[in-house]
Amino acid sequence: AMKLQSPQFQALFTPGLRSVAELFEKKNYELRIAGGAVRDLLSGMTPQDRDFATTATPAEMKEMFTSAGVRLINNKGEKHGTITARLHEQNFEITTLRIDVVTDGRHAEVEFTTDWEKDAERRDLTVNSMFLGLDGMLYDFFNGYEDLKNNKIRFVGKASERIQEDYLRILRYFRFYGRIAEKPGDHEPSTLQAIKENAKGLAGISGERIWVELKKILLGNHVNHLVQLMYELDIAQYIGLPLAGNLEEFARVTKNIQSLCPKPMTVLTSLFKVKDDVTNLDLRLKISKEEKNLGLFLVKHRQELTKAMGPEPLRPYQDFIMDSREANTNSKICELLKYQGEEHLLREMQQWTAPSFPVSGHDLRKMGVSSGKEIGTALQQLRDEWKKSGYHMDKEELLSCLKKL
Repeated sequence: AMKLQSPQFQALFTPGLRSVAELFEKKNYELRIAGGAVRDLLSGMTPQDRDFATTATPAEMKEMFTSAGVRLINNKGEKHGTITARLHEQNFEITTLRIDVVTDGRHAEVEFTTDWEKDAERRDLTVNSMFLGLDGMLYDFFNGYEDLKNNKIRFVGKASERIQEDYLRILRYFRFYGRIAEKPGDHEPSTLQAIKENAKGLAGISGERIWVELKKILLGNHVNHLVQLMYELDIAQYIGLPLAGNLEEFARVTKNIQSLCPKPMTVLTSLFKVKDDVTNLDLRLKISKEEKNLGLFLVKHRQELTKAMGPEPLRPYQDFIMDSREANTNSKICELLKYQGEEHLLREMQQWTAPSFPVSGHDLRKMGVSSGKEIGTALQQLRDEWKKSGYHMDKEELLSCLKKL
């Protein structure tokens, strides 16, 4: 048996966790760390989420916490068996072991159990199905640790059964593949077959849930391989991707962009040929307004808004920002530069601050221009001169320029 005693594991034992552990021990309920946290700890990482599993039922936990005067955070998890307790400024999500009784491909009806293996059996992937005792003892019923060491992503038990319990697991398979697998193309043929046969089930999953997974896939490793696979396995059409996605452009852009911290939408837009592709994605996935606007912006400008030849390559982008009437044009331009793979221009752009136009209507009135219409015209002419100068002319130069005009 394997016992974990890493610094990351030791660091979990905050005053809050010590108090929780004491309460469970007093009542003889078993408490273990579950799921993704175990996977992270075994990989030598600090876990992002800390989930706990227990043999105690929700009612028993409530009774135990309440009589100890511990505050419970009211959340909707209780009917799934999750109680959230708050101790020492820290929340602890603790879920009763459970078995799925009925599943419909979207959610499950559960009943509680005290059998750890039965609970592990209903989890999606072997690397997510392990438990860790608070003494560091690993409980691993499906060789998850072996798979993790070998960078293997496998479903617990039969792939098709796991997928039919919740079709979103198809995308979770891709997401964890992008996180854990070392190289593209290292799949079990039977797994891919099960995914292909069940791809249609994704049509019944809500857009919001799909988008959460898809965004993580787009920012993970092997993204080009995984999206190509989505097309080969007939998944793309059910998750809002265009039927004839531009896979060549996607391959080109994903090669340049990984190290530039793009937004998920920036990566995804390289699949799109026309702006309807963005609109259709939005209809299916309900992406945010900002994401939609970024997609439309990139589809519109990726071809013709490019760097200038000569000493000022950034000028076209700067002019675009200066002419724009919108607030977040700057961040869209940075995403465009990532898309185009212009790494050093991106760095320059991130350090550039848009200069502000030095002349106001007030200055012109002082010079005797009185009618609103004339002021408007004069300001526009001066703005053009200022732009021609590369935004270098100051107030005096511009006003003396006005005398000439």
